[in-house]
Amino acid sequence: MSDETPYPVFLLSDHTGITVEKLARSLLSQFTGLEFDIHTIPFVDTAAALCSAVDRIDASAEAAGVPPLVFATLIDAPLREQLRGCRGTVFDIYAVLLGPVAEALHAEATPRRGQTHGGADNGYLDRIGALEFALATDDGVAVKRYQDADLILIGLSRSGKTPTSLYLALQYGLRAANDPLTEEDLDSPQLPGRLRSFRHKLIALRIEPERLHRVREQRRPGSRYASLEQCRREVRQFETMLAGLDIPVLDSSRMSIEELAASVVRMVRSEE
Repeated sequence: MSDETPYPVFLLSDHTGITVEKLARSLLSQFTGLEFDIHTIPFVDTAAALCSAVDRIDASAEAAGVPPLVFATLIDAPLREQLRGCRGTVFDIYAVLLGPVAEALHAEATPRRGQTHGGADNGYLDRIGALEFALATDDGVAVKRYQDADLILIGLSRSGKTPTSLYLALQYGLRAANDPLTEEDLDSPQLPGRLRSFRHKLIALRIEPERLHRVREQRRPGSRYASLEQCRREVRQFETMLAGLDIPVLDSSRMSIEELAASVVRMVRSEE
């Protein structure tokens, strides 16, 4: 498999595949510079359907020379066990999540196919709705939907806004939009006009220039965008803007996504 060949990915679901596709694509989007050949296989709800899917995965492994990534939301335990025998690297989303949840609740799960779209509790539906909102408003897209946001993360490009927004949605059910401040925005020390009416929802993520430089180098090595000089300039301009704003600020330089999200939740809840 050459460096230019997209990495094979299979998304398996015993229902429509919407949930596993959103989750997998959100995760894979964090690996910039890599290309993926994604195959979604919905309604894998019988042994025959799974055998067909496994044949496709194994054939892909043979052709590509690498084990495909396999993300699955199969509720049936025998089917999940059968899937583990394929030649892919399997990420069984239910296996990862159901066990810890059952342990925390001291209760047995009662698996039912299609729960995520019909019979799930409101909390789960809130998280899925929040995830869809985070994806729809990622990177300053759909500004008109900011009025529906629980919060809006602002910051420089590659300062951790997107993964934090997604984690807030999946873990806490918060509708978190994120808005990257461009060079044009930073030319003025004033808050961009599109954000002024939402000032009460803003939380800023600042980042040290050296850390920003390292992160951007991974995405666009050797570019002006990633240069330390450019990063220092943008950080300096952003901090000048923040000095004139009375909004919460978190430093993403050394905080994990989990720590950032937990800090955001404390801020949001303290204002309720």
